Amino acid sequence: MRKLLVICGPTASGKSALSVECAKRIGGEIVSCDAFLIYKGLNIGTAKPTKEEMQGIPHHMIDVVEAGTPFSVSDFETRALPIVEDILSRGKTPVLVGGTGFYLNALLFSHAFGNTPASEEIRKKYEKLEKREGREALHARLKEVDPESAEILHVNDVKRVIRALEIFELTGRKKSEQHDDALPRYPYEAFAVNFPREELYARISERARKMISSGLVDEVKSLLERGVAENAQCMQGIGYKEVVECLKNDDNESTMSDIIEKNTRNYAKRQLTFFKKLPNLHWLTPNSSEACAEEVLRIYGN
Repeated sequence: MRKLLVICGPTASGKSALSVECAKRIGGEIVSCDAFLIYKGLNIGTAKPTKEEMQGIPHHMIDVVEAGTPFSVSDFETRALPIVEDILSRGKTPVLVGGTGFYLNALLFSHAFGNTPASEEIRKKYEKLEKREGREALHARLKEVDPESAEILHVNDVKRVIRALEIFELTGRKKSEQHDDALPRYPYEAFAVNFPREELYARISERARKMISSGLVDEVKSLLERGVAENAQCMQGIGYKEVVECLKNDDNESTMSDIIEKNTRNYAKRQLTFFKKLPNLHWLTPNSSEACAEEVLRIYGN
């Protein structure tokens, strides 16, 4: 089976440019693994690649959901896995790109939660709870009985949150205490650019300032005017939620930029912690996209 190529890492580390450069050289197609690039109308705050930046390389899982629509990890898995299979069936290489670790893992791994059987009755009970009270209430329930699993599972990963609750109810034991294997679906090699912390932070600051000067505030205003709720899932992305608060509190743009930079730095730290645990991950020395692509393909081809 053809190996998948994964370009991951923290925000502002040059994933998009590197992935395009690699895809050009190996006949690849890019599958975005980003929780906010899926949304239509979220362009500036997500640093969504332009048509010119895509350089003719097919990009999948971008602009596939209307802003304001809830979208879970399970939804992503359901829609993106057939795309990966289709790319492979055409003899092309899927290049998985993004900083949303849960989305990336949903494509790379299937999960076997020990030997605990399934219970349709329990599953339906929690599905009804989620519909009635929301996924936050469902996640809060898991946090009460299994805080370790709740820490790992994202609130939007409804399918696996329900499975963890199901395991606890059936066995009286936490899922986090049981054998939980992540089983690779495909062979792959993963790469991330290892910027020194201060250089990464400088890139984050530059990106935040560029987003604001490019019209991020107007983009958020447009979304709100179109009826997208300020507490919608798409508006919880870094950049969007800070602008909403700025508009509500009449803060100046300088304060808003500082907050965006701070929150982005904290997010980058969490991303680095997550990706350091990813098997088959190779760290690249910062360089031009072309030079990094050469190093990627040298290792990928072995």
